[in-house]
Formats: sequence, C-alpha cells, structure tokens
Amino acid sequence: MAEQTVVSATETTAPTAPGETALWVERTGTRAYTGRSSRGAEVLIASQGVPGAFTPGELLKIALAGCSGLSADFPLSRKLGDSFDATIRVSGDADRENEVYPQLDEAFELDLSELDEEARERLLVTVQRAIDKVCTVGRTLKAGTKVTLSFDVDG
Repeated sequence: MAEQTVVSATETTAPTAPGETALWVERTGTRAYTGRSSRGAEVLIASQGVPGAFTPGELLKIALAGCSGLSADFPLSRKLGDSFDATIRVSGDADRENEVYPQLDEAFELDLSELDEEARERLLVTVQRAIDKVCTVGRTLKAGTKVTLSFDVDG
C-alpha cells in the first residue's frame, strides 16, 4: 500500500524538476477543482454525480488504462498497423471503510481476427510484457509509493 507522509512547507518542498511538466489543481467551487498542466491540459474534478467532471478515483482508473494503452501501442501497431482500434475498460469498487481500491481490473478490447491462434498468443504475451515493463502507473500501483504532503500557507 502507498505510504503517506505529512511534512511542513518549511521542512521540504517538491519543486518541478527541469523539463518536468508542472501539475496542479485549483478550486473552482464547492468540492470542485480543475486539474491543470504546464502543457495547457485541463481536467474537471468533482464529487461523484457532477456532470462533466471526473472523481479522483475515476482519474486513477483512467490513468491506469491510459498508461497500459500507451505502453501497448507500439507492439500492437507494429503487428496490426497504425490504424488499429482498441478500447481499454477499467473497473474496481472502492472499499469505503478503508478508502482504497483493493483491486482494479483492466480489459483490452482488440480485434485480432486477422491473426492465427499462435500469432495472437505471441502478440498478447508481447503486449503484457510491454505493459509490465513500461507502464509507470501500473508499476507504481503494484509496488506502492511514498506520498508526501507539504503546506505552503500565508500567515
């Protein structure tokens, strides 16, 4: 499980490393935030049921599926061509008593009908290896990570 450490702003800060994309969220209303990146991307984050916004847990799941997709893209496009279709569905219920997702399940939807059984199996093994090797989000979730929190406050 991920470990969370709370530190004061005077103890340590986590500046963005040179070349790293800066990420932050800004409060836009009651239990509503906009996530932003220094590359100009935005995502709406709010409580469950707010139209047009993701919950933080949904973003976690989407990050996992997106990372798996990007990690698998090269071996899949090499075998299926650049215009292949893929959908990665991700699900997992939260354990509200402990506020964790004990399990997240991903399901790739791919049309591999043009490949024979042996070629399909080889491709899926290659895709699994690529995801296991380079999907940072999945690797982080599986390994757990230390999370620090600091406060930069006025007064």
